[in-house]
Amino acid sequence: MIDKTGLEEGEELLLDVGKLVSVAEVGGLLPCAVQNADTGEVILVAYVNEVALKRAVATRSAVFWSTSRNELWEKGKSSGETFELVEVLINCEQNSLVYRVTPHRGGICHTRNRHGAARNCYYRRLNFDTWKLENVDP
Repeated sequence: MIDKTGLEEGEELLLDVGKLVSVAEVGGLLPCAVQNADTGEVILVAYVNEVALKRAVATRSAVFWSTSRNELWEKGKSSGETFELVEVLINCEQNSLVYRVTPHRGGICHTRNRHGAARNCYYRRLNFDTWKLENVDP
C-alpha cells in the first residue's frame, strides 16, 4: 500500500496504472476532464456514468461516479466547494467528456499548499531529466 503523503506530496512518480482496471470492472464509465471555464485550467479528471451525467445536467453541478466509494459523487457536497456546470463537451468518438465549470469558492483539490491555501489537483510537474516530480504550488 502506498503512503498517501508520499503519493500526494512526494517526489517519486507513482502512477496508478491499475486505476483503469478498477474502472473497467465497474463498467459503464467514461473519463471526464474538468476544466475551469474562466481560466481554461484543467482541474481534475473523474469518471461519469449515465446517472451522474443526467444528475449533473439537471442540477447544473459537477456530479461524477466515485470509483473509490462506488457511488454518485457531487463535487463539494460535503465541503461546500461546489462547481457550477457551465457546459458539457463530448469528444468525436463519444467516449470521453469535458465538464466546463465555474468554481463557487476556493478549494478545488482536497490537498493544500504549505500555507493552507487550496490548489489545483495538477500541482506537480515531471522533470524530464530526473523523472522526479516538482511541486509548482508547495
